[in-house]
Amino acid sequence: MNFTELPNGMCDGFVLLKKCEEKKTKNGSTYLDLIIGDKDGEMSAKLWDYSGASGLFEQDMVVKIRGTVEQYNGKDQFRVSQIRPTNDNDVFNLSELVPASDIGGEMLFDMMLKKVQGFTNDNLRRIVLDIVSDKKDLMVKYPAALKLHHAMLGGLMYHTMSIVSAAESLCRIYPNINRELLLSGAILHDVAKTWELAESKTGLAKGYTAEGELIGHLVKGAMIVDETAKKLGINGEEVTLLEHMIISHHGVPEFGSAVRPMFLEAIVLSMLDDLDATIFEVNTAVNKVDAGSFTDRQWALDNRKLYNHGMSDTEHRVNFDGND
Repeated sequence: MNFTELPNGMCDGFVLLKKCEEKKTKNGSTYLDLIIGDKDGEMSAKLWDYSGASGLFEQDMVVKIRGTVEQYNGKDQFRVSQIRPTNDNDVFNLSELVPASDIGGEMLFDMMLKKVQGFTNDNLRRIVLDIVSDKKDLMVKYPAALKLHHAMLGGLMYHTMSIVSAAESLCRIYPNINRELLLSGAILHDVAKTWELAESKTGLAKGYTAEGELIGHLVKGAMIVDETAKKLGINGEEVTLLEHMIISHHGVPEFGSAVRPMFLEAIVLSMLDDLDATIFEVNTAVNKVDAGSFTDRQWALDNRKLYNHGMSDTEHRVNFDGND
């Protein structure tokens, strides 16, 4: 936890309330049972003899907190002496409190936009430009998932551009892949996550919208392509190909695809999507243990334990377009 140490032995700082519950002690007094966190980690916290207004503090709220770190059952626990909601005069960076992309979503969006503007296929260029221009404000800040891969501020753009960069490398190796079609599918494959995921106060996802649960981002993404093409007066085969790439990119029906990928670029997109998500999840898990150690079982990765061999950097980074 990134606290500032004070001369009196206490420490303070801004934290995110990842859990906040009012509870009663055996003698009937009210206390706050908290889990506080920032991008470096989390710990349990207690505010004993709480006499403030009920509902003043809630989950996903950023607060300023002061107190001491104590030991309880062999683990750190923060004993709160003072806590308050943040105000307009407070200076803090939300990306220091929640997981966030180390490259800004705006920068990644601009990189993506330059690629699309250079497309020679007019139908693909117009469709993609129209959609991403309309969704820009959400795309640059949205996470890519609720809990798993790229569930961080700017995660959607990070995941998208990771796949775009990998796709361009593959196209240099395999020139029979249609670069503009593959990149178009990569850029749009998760664009409906901005509609499927419900945003919390922190900018992360707090759950799924009702429409997201009922329809999902694959089908909605294809619907967005269809609506955009009709608006622009485009009826070429590229529309159908893009729709197929979006509704098939999860690979198999068990994972939500309406159909399996049925042409080269759709197959490559599905494999790159799975690869990027897997690399992120492996790095995240392995980064939590020392070299020479195994992680806990990862249910999202076939319930496997993963080994940190210590021979590579476990921080997740992507070298976009060969640049650091």
